[in-house]
Amino acid sequence: MAAATALAERARPLASPNPGAGALIVRNGRVIGRGWTMPGGRPHAEAAALDAAGDAATGATLYVTLEPCAHQSTRGPACADLVSKASLARVVIGMRDPDARTAGKGIARLESAGIAVTVLDLDAATLGLSAHACALEHGRPHVTLKLAMSLDGCIATSSGESQWITGEIARAHTHRERARADAILVGGGTLRADNPSLNVRLPGLEARSPRRIALTSGDAPHGWQAIRSPAEIANLKGVRYLMVEGGAQTASAFLAAKLVDRLIIYRAPVLLGGGTPAIKEIGHDTLDAAFADGLVLKSRRQLGSDTLEVYQRG
Repeated sequence: MAAATALAERARPLASPNPGAGALIVRNGRVIGRGWTMPGGRPHAEAAALDAAGDAATGATLYVTLEPCAHQSTRGPACADLVSKASLARVVIGMRDPDARTAGKGIARLESAGIAVTVLDLDAATLGLSAHACALEHGRPHVTLKLAMSLDGCIATSSGESQWITGEIARAHTHRERARADAILVGGGTLRADNPSLNVRLPGLEARSPRRIALTSGDAPHGWQAIRSPAEIANLKGVRYLMVEGGAQTASAFLAAKLVDRLIIYRAPVLLGGGTPAIKEIGHDTLDAAFADGLVLKSRRQLGSDTLEVYQRG
């Protein structure tokens, strides 16, 4: 399943607004087919893996991150039907699909075809399906808040200087994160002060630059879309993965609104003392209120001289 999840990463964000799934077909301990959701959402991962395996799929095991869909589409048949017709012996599913059009129907269809089904019930984040679950549960994009700060939690010096707190490797990683997002958002203050390009500047990934969104009460310039409040992200058409980059006012607004699902912090080995804090008031009057946010450290790694910490809402 970990290998299928790694394949699903290739679908992000090109499969959006469809969920990016990954699939592997294994026979006698050997991978005979692999697939991931194609750009625009079709073919699905299972269809691609079955096509690669051909007739050898008979009696094999399919590992797929998301329950095979059970609904018909003008762009292709239901994956539960394709898998059933392929006469697989077993299907291992990472998580049930919360989409009401499938939601257990895919599993039932496989079992009625005599296929043994194992559901691992892993969490959506582990399988790279956070945005799919978030859209269906909350009706909005999955939000990643990115902060680049000093050891003492500042994003700029007392004079306002902020470029560059982190080093080249950390900045390259930020561009990788941008390439995985459908849209990227900054506040009106950052837009007016810096006029940021917010593009992807990694060789070969320039075309993956996300849509640009500004949280502002004013008008957005050409090439930008304006929203007036964090809650309006629910109205962003075609956006499943949203990255919020700054500044402190915007970061605080999203945190106060409980709209941050994932927090990534690039921490530079420098003390600024008296600089601009990364976070302003977010409504935490007590420690209990702060801990109620439920942020869980998922990973920590070194990026050159900087440290990357990834937190996820529990």
